[in-house]
Amino acid sequence: MADITDSPVDSVPGEPSEPEHARPRRKHTRRLLVEWGSIVLVALAVSFFMRTYVIQTFFIPSGSMEPTLMIGDRIIVSKLSVQFGTIHRGDILVFKAPQGVAAACSDPVADLVKRVIGLPGDHLTSRGNTIYVNGAPLVENWTHYEPLGSPIGQVTVPANSYFMMGDNHPQSCDSRVWGVVPRSDIVGKAFLRIWPLSRLGFL
Repeated sequence: MADITDSPVDSVPGEPSEPEHARPRRKHTRRLLVEWGSIVLVALAVSFFMRTYVIQTFFIPSGSMEPTLMIGDRIIVSKLSVQFGTIHRGDILVFKAPQGVAAACSDPVADLVKRVIGLPGDHLTSRGNTIYVNGAPLVENWTHYEPLGSPIGQVTVPANSYFMMGDNHPQSCDSRVWGVVPRSDIVGKAFLRIWPLSRLGFL
């Protein structure tokens, strides 16, 4: 009686067989594709999460915040500092443009950047080039251009809203024209200028 042994079938009759060394190479290539695909997907997910909930970069298209922010500057905005932090007078905020901006300022931009002048409950007015907040002159300990330009009437800032002005007072279309900004429209606080490199620094 003849012995029966198992033997692998490596090829189909009439077809060339695959060399042994090609199999591990093909598996290695497939593994690399899977790994790199996973890395790309994770990177995209992290980038989307960071942009949506943590930080975002913005380009400065106008001179309304000069000399603090110049045309062409790029800044990083912290979203968490608004979602979980406190907004202070003097903070530089990026926010959704109010509806009246396009008509009042001839500027159809989606987002604006200005400085907080008035907090919820504050009463603001101006005389000459001096801004008064709750009856006291506002000390602007940040760089800015005068004269004031458009005056501030008699404004009481509603709850959960902020009065915003550009540091380039005479050339800024801001809350003096289109009113206060609700907190729900605020994107985040600008905290770092990243471009140009010659002006790299915290705000």
